[in-house]
Amino acid sequence: MKQALLAEQKNEITAYTIYKKLAGMVRDTKNTSILKKMSQEEYRHYQVLKQMTQEDVKPSRMTVLFFQLICRLLGLTFAMKTLERNEDKAVVIYGEMAGQYPQLMTLVADEQSHETQLIAMIDEERLNYMGSVVLGLNDALVELSGALAGFTFAFQNARLIAVTALITGISASLSMSASEYLSTKQETGKTGPSLKAAVYTGIAYVFTVIALVLPYLILTNPFISLAVCLLIAVMIIFLFNYYMSVVQDTPFRRRFLEMAGISLGVSALSFLIGLLVKQIFGIDV
Repeated sequence: MKQALLAEQKNEITAYTIYKKLAGMVRDTKNTSILKKMSQEEYRHYQVLKQMTQEDVKPSRMTVLFFQLICRLLGLTFAMKTLERNEDKAVVIYGEMAGQYPQLMTLVADEQSHETQLIAMIDEERLNYMGSVVLGLNDALVELSGALAGFTFAFQNARLIAVTALITGISASLSMSASEYLSTKQETGKTGPSLKAAVYTGIAYVFTVIALVLPYLILTNPFISLAVCLLIAVMIIFLFNYYMSVVQDTPFRRRFLEMAGISLGVSALSFLIGLLVKQIFGIDV
Protein backbone atom coordinates (compact mmCIF):
# COMPACT_ATOMS: atom_id res chain seq x y z
CA MET A 1 0.00 0.00 0.00
CA LYS A 2 2.80 2.40 0.90
CA GLN A 3 4.56 1.73 -2.40
CA ALA A 4 1.38 2.67 -4.28
CA LEU A 5 1.17 5.90 -2.28
CA LEU A 6 4.82 6.67 -3.00
CA ALA A 7 4.27 6.08 -6.71
CA GLU A 8 1.33 8.51 -6.73
CA GLN A 9 3.32 10.96 -4.63
CA LYS A 10 6.02 10.91 -7.31
CA ASN A 11 3.37 11.45 -10.00
CA GLU A 12 1.98 14.45 -8.12
CA ILE A 13 5.36 16.16 -7.67
CA THR A 14 6.15 15.40 -11.32
CA ALA A 15 2.86 16.97 -12.42
CA TYR A 16 3.58 19.98 -10.19
CA THR A 17 6.98 20.42 -11.87
CA ILE A 18 5.49 20.00 -15.35
CA TYR A 19 2.82 22.66 -14.82
CA LYS A 20 5.40 24.99 -13.27
CA LYS A 21 7.73 24.55 -16.26
CA LEU A 22 4.90 25.02 -18.76
CA ALA A 23 3.83 28.21 -16.98
CA GLY A 24 7.27 29.60 -17.74
CA MET A 25 7.04 28.58 -21.40
CA VAL A 26 3.73 30.14 -22.45
CA ARG A 27 3.34 33.83 -23.24
CA ASP A 28 -0.39 34.26 -22.66
CA THR A 29 -0.93 35.66 -19.15
CA LYS A 30 -4.29 33.90 -18.73
CA ASN A 31 -2.79 30.51 -19.57
CA THR A 32 0.16 31.21 -17.28
CA SER A 33 -2.22 31.95 -14.41
CA ILE A 34 -4.15 28.72 -15.01
CA LEU A 35 -0.95 26.66 -15.13
CA LYS A 36 0.23 28.18 -11.86
CA LYS A 37 -3.09 27.25 -10.23
CA MET A 38 -2.71 23.72 -11.58
CA SER A 39 0.81 23.45 -10.17
CA GLN A 40 -0.43 24.65 -6.77
CA GLU A 41 -3.15 21.98 -6.81
CA GLU A 42 -0.61 19.26 -7.60
CA TYR A 43 1.77 20.48 -4.90
CA ARG A 44 -1.03 20.41 -2.35
CA HIS A 45 -1.77 16.82 -3.37
CA TYR A 46 1.90 16.01 -2.97
CA GLN A 47 1.91 17.46 0.55
CA VAL A 48 -1.14 15.38 1.52
CA LEU A 49 0.59 12.21 0.34
CA LYS A 50 3.87 13.23 1.98
CA GLN A 51 2.11 13.48 5.35
CA MET A 52 0.83 9.94 4.83
CA THR A 53 4.11 8.36 3.69
CA GLN A 54 6.46 10.50 5.79
CA GLU A 55 8.88 10.43 2.86
CA ASP A 56 10.09 12.94 0.30
CA VAL A 57 10.37 12.01 -3.39
CA LYS A 58 11.75 13.75 -6.47
CA PRO A 59 10.00 14.33 -9.80
CA SER A 60 10.76 12.26 -12.89
CA ARG A 61 13.06 14.49 -14.95
CA MET A 62 12.50 12.47 -18.11
CA THR A 63 8.72 12.86 -17.82
CA VAL A 64 9.07 16.60 -17.26
CA LEU A 65 11.32 16.95 -20.33
CA PHE A 66 8.91 14.81 -22.37
CA PHE A 67 5.94 17.06 -21.62
CA GLN A 68 7.98 20.19 -22.30
CA LEU A 69 8.81 18.74 -25.73
CA ILE A 70 5.17 17.75 -26.32
CA CYS A 71 4.06 21.28 -25.47
CA ARG A 72 6.49 22.81 -27.97
CA LEU A 73 5.65 20.38 -30.77
CA LEU A 74 1.92 19.72 -30.32
CA GLY A 75 0.71 22.58 -28.18
CA LEU A 76 -0.22 23.32 -24.58
CA THR A 77 -3.71 21.82 -24.72
CA PHE A 78 -2.47 18.47 -26.06
CA ALA A 79 0.22 18.30 -23.36
CA MET A 80 -2.25 19.10 -20.57
CA LYS A 81 -4.96 16.74 -21.83
CA THR A 82 -2.39 13.93 -22.13
CA LEU A 83 -1.22 14.59 -18.59
CA GLU A 84 -4.83 14.70 -17.43
CA ARG A 85 -5.45 11.26 -18.96
CA ASN A 86 -2.53 9.90 -16.96
CA GLU A 87 -3.97 11.44 -13.81
CA ASP A 88 -7.32 9.75 -14.43
CA LYS A 89 -5.58 6.55 -13.31
CA ALA A 90 -4.77 8.24 -10.02
CA VAL A 91 -8.49 8.82 -9.39
CA VAL A 92 -9.09 5.06 -9.54
CA ILE A 93 -6.16 4.33 -7.21
CA TYR A 94 -7.20 7.01 -4.72
CA GLY A 95 -10.75 5.69 -4.77
CA GLU A 96 -9.57 2.17 -3.98
CA MET A 97 -7.48 3.39 -1.02
CA ALA A 98 -10.00 5.94 0.29
CA GLY A 99 -11.46 3.43 2.76
CA GLN A 100 -8.14 3.24 4.57
CA TYR A 101 -7.14 6.87 3.91
CA PRO A 102 -10.28 9.11 3.91
CA GLN A 103 -8.19 12.22 3.19
CA LEU A 104 -7.65 10.90 -0.34
CA MET A 105 -11.26 11.77 -1.21
CA THR A 106 -10.32 15.46 -1.43
CA LEU A 107 -7.73 14.54 -4.06
CA VAL A 108 -10.33 12.57 -6.00
CA ALA A 109 -12.70 15.56 -5.99
CA ASP A 110 -9.94 17.85 -7.28
CA GLU A 111 -8.95 15.48 -10.07
CA GLN A 112 -12.54 14.94 -11.21
CA SER A 113 -13.82 18.51 -11.24
CA HIS A 114 -11.60 21.46 -10.43
CA GLU A 115 -8.57 20.54 -12.55
CA THR A 116 -10.76 19.55 -15.51
CA GLN A 117 -12.50 22.94 -15.34
CA LEU A 118 -9.15 24.74 -15.28
CA ILE A 119 -7.89 22.85 -18.35
CA ALA A 120 -11.10 23.76 -20.20
CA MET A 121 -10.27 27.44 -19.62
CA ILE A 122 -6.99 27.21 -21.59
CA ASP A 123 -7.11 29.39 -24.69
CA GLU A 124 -4.72 28.26 -27.45
CA GLU A 125 -4.68 30.05 -30.79
CA ARG A 126 -3.91 27.01 -32.93
CA LEU A 127 -7.09 25.27 -31.72
CA ASN A 128 -9.17 28.20 -32.99
CA TYR A 129 -8.01 27.34 -36.50
CA MET A 130 -8.38 23.56 -36.36
CA GLY A 131 -11.31 23.82 -38.79
CA SER A 132 -8.91 25.32 -41.34
CA VAL A 133 -6.37 22.56 -40.70
CA VAL A 134 -9.07 19.91 -41.10
CA LEU A 135 -10.10 21.52 -44.39
CA GLY A 136 -6.54 21.50 -45.72
CA LEU A 137 -5.77 17.95 -44.61
CA ASN A 138 -9.06 16.43 -45.72
CA ASP A 139 -9.04 18.07 -49.12
CA ALA A 140 -5.39 17.20 -49.79
CA LEU A 141 -5.77 13.60 -48.62
CA VAL A 142 -8.89 12.92 -50.64
CA GLU A 143 -7.98 14.91 -53.75
CA LEU A 144 -4.30 14.07 -54.04
CA SER A 145 -4.45 10.41 -52.99
CA GLY A 146 -7.17 9.99 -55.60
CA ALA A 147 -5.17 11.89 -58.23
CA LEU A 148 -2.02 9.88 -57.48
CA ALA A 149 -3.93 6.62 -57.85
CA GLY A 150 -5.27 7.78 -61.21
CA PHE A 151 -1.89 9.07 -62.39
CA THR A 152 -0.22 5.81 -61.38
CA PHE A 153 -2.25 3.71 -63.77
CA ALA A 154 -2.42 6.35 -66.48
CA PHE A 155 1.31 7.21 -66.59
CA GLN A 156 3.12 4.33 -64.81
CA ASN A 157 6.22 6.55 -64.48
CA ALA A 158 7.16 7.49 -60.90
CA ARG A 159 9.03 10.72 -61.71
CA LEU A 160 6.34 11.98 -64.10
CA ILE A 161 3.64 11.15 -61.56
CA ALA A 162 5.56 13.05 -58.84
CA VAL A 163 6.01 16.18 -60.97
CA THR A 164 2.38 16.15 -62.11
CA ALA A 165 1.12 15.62 -58.55
CA LEU A 166 3.32 18.39 -57.15
CA ILE A 167 2.04 20.88 -59.71
CA THR A 168 -1.54 19.77 -59.07
CA GLY A 169 -1.13 19.78 -55.28
CA ILE A 170 0.61 23.14 -54.91
CA SER A 171 -1.85 24.81 -57.28
CA ALA A 172 -4.73 23.30 -55.32
CA SER A 173 -3.22 24.48 -52.02
CA LEU A 174 -3.08 28.07 -53.28
CA SER A 175 -6.66 27.83 -54.50
CA MET A 176 -7.84 26.29 -51.22
CA SER A 177 -6.02 28.94 -49.15
CA ALA A 178 -7.61 31.73 -51.19
CA SER A 179 -11.05 30.15 -50.79
CA GLU A 180 -10.57 29.79 -47.02
CA TYR A 181 -9.48 33.43 -46.78
CA LEU A 182 -12.54 34.68 -48.64
CA SER A 183 -14.87 32.36 -46.70
CA THR A 184 -13.50 33.41 -43.30
CA LYS A 185 -13.45 37.08 -44.33
CA GLN A 186 -17.12 36.79 -45.28
CA GLU A 187 -17.94 35.27 -41.86
CA THR A 188 -15.82 37.52 -39.62
CA GLY A 189 -15.33 40.66 -41.68
CA LYS A 190 -11.75 40.81 -40.37
CA THR A 191 -8.53 40.46 -42.34
CA GLY A 192 -6.27 39.13 -39.53
CA PRO A 193 -8.18 35.95 -38.63
CA SER A 194 -8.99 35.33 -42.30
CA LEU A 195 -5.32 35.48 -43.26
CA LYS A 196 -4.35 33.14 -40.42
CA ALA A 197 -7.06 30.67 -41.44
CA ALA A 198 -5.75 30.74 -45.01
CA VAL A 199 -2.17 30.14 -43.81
CA TYR A 200 -3.20 27.18 -41.61
CA THR A 201 -5.15 25.66 -44.51
CA GLY A 202 -2.28 26.17 -46.95
CA ILE A 203 0.37 24.74 -44.63
CA ALA A 204 -1.73 21.65 -43.88
CA TYR A 205 -2.38 21.15 -47.60
CA VAL A 206 1.26 21.56 -48.70
CA PHE A 207 2.52 19.31 -45.89
CA THR A 208 0.13 16.57 -47.00
CA VAL A 209 1.09 17.02 -50.67
CA ILE A 210 4.80 16.64 -49.92
CA ALA A 211 4.22 13.60 -47.69
CA LEU A 212 2.10 11.81 -50.31
CA VAL A 213 4.37 12.63 -53.28
CA LEU A 214 7.62 11.73 -51.50
CA PRO A 215 7.45 7.96 -52.26
CA TYR A 216 7.32 8.72 -56.00
CA LEU A 217 10.49 10.82 -55.71
CA ILE A 218 12.37 8.14 -53.76
CA LEU A 219 11.14 4.89 -55.36
CA THR A 220 11.17 3.92 -59.04
CA ASN A 221 8.26 1.46 -59.07
CA PRO A 222 5.04 3.54 -59.30
CA PHE A 223 2.82 0.80 -57.85
CA ILE A 224 5.02 0.34 -54.78
CA SER A 225 5.07 4.14 -54.49
CA LEU A 226 1.27 4.17 -54.53
CA ALA A 227 1.11 1.55 -51.77
CA VAL A 228 3.54 3.57 -49.62
CA CYS A 229 1.61 6.76 -50.43
CA LEU A 230 -1.66 5.23 -49.21
CA LEU A 231 0.08 3.94 -46.08
CA ILE A 232 1.36 7.46 -45.37
CA ALA A 233 -2.17 8.81 -45.93
CA VAL A 234 -3.58 6.38 -43.35
CA MET A 235 -0.79 7.31 -40.90
CA ILE A 236 -1.54 11.03 -41.31
CA ILE A 237 -5.25 10.37 -40.77
CA PHE A 238 -4.47 8.24 -37.69
CA LEU A 239 -2.13 10.79 -36.09
CA PHE A 240 -4.35 13.78 -36.84
CA ASN A 241 -7.50 12.13 -35.52
CA TYR A 242 -5.69 10.96 -32.40
CA TYR A 243 -4.54 14.55 -31.81
CA MET A 244 -8.08 15.84 -32.28
CA SER A 245 -9.55 13.16 -30.01
CA VAL A 246 -7.21 14.29 -27.22
CA VAL A 247 -7.58 18.07 -27.49
CA GLN A 248 -11.34 18.02 -28.18
CA ASP A 249 -12.30 14.95 -26.09
CA THR A 250 -14.01 13.34 -29.09
CA PRO A 251 -14.29 9.65 -30.09
CA PHE A 252 -11.25 8.52 -32.09
CA ARG A 253 -12.35 5.30 -33.78
CA ARG A 254 -15.41 6.57 -35.67
CA ARG A 255 -13.69 9.69 -37.05
CA PHE A 256 -10.59 7.76 -38.07
CA LEU A 257 -12.53 5.06 -39.90
CA GLU A 258 -14.74 7.62 -41.63
CA MET A 259 -11.83 9.76 -42.86
CA ALA A 260 -9.71 6.76 -43.88
CA GLY A 261 -12.66 5.14 -45.66
CA ILE A 262 -13.38 8.26 -47.72
CA SER A 263 -9.73 8.77 -48.68
CA LEU A 264 -9.09 5.14 -49.63
CA GLY A 265 -12.46 4.86 -51.38
CA VAL A 266 -11.72 7.86 -53.60
CA SER A 267 -8.25 6.45 -54.31
CA ALA A 268 -9.70 3.10 -55.40
CA LEU A 269 -12.23 4.80 -57.68
CA SER A 270 -9.54 7.05 -59.19
CA PHE A 271 -7.33 4.01 -59.70
CA LEU A 272 -10.04 2.42 -61.84
CA ILE A 273 -10.64 5.68 -63.72
CA GLY A 274 -6.92 5.93 -64.48
CA LEU A 275 -6.91 2.39 -65.84
CA LEU A 276 -9.99 3.11 -67.94
CA VAL A 277 -8.51 6.34 -69.37
CA LYS A 278 -5.30 4.54 -70.24
CA GLN A 279 -7.23 1.85 -72.12
CA ILE A 280 -9.57 4.23 -73.94
CA PHE A 281 -7.00 6.82 -75.01
CA GLY A 282 -4.07 4.45 -75.31
CA ILE A 283 -1.75 6.61 -73.22
CA ASP A 284 1.74 5.12 -73.13
CA VAL A 285 4.41 7.11 -71.32
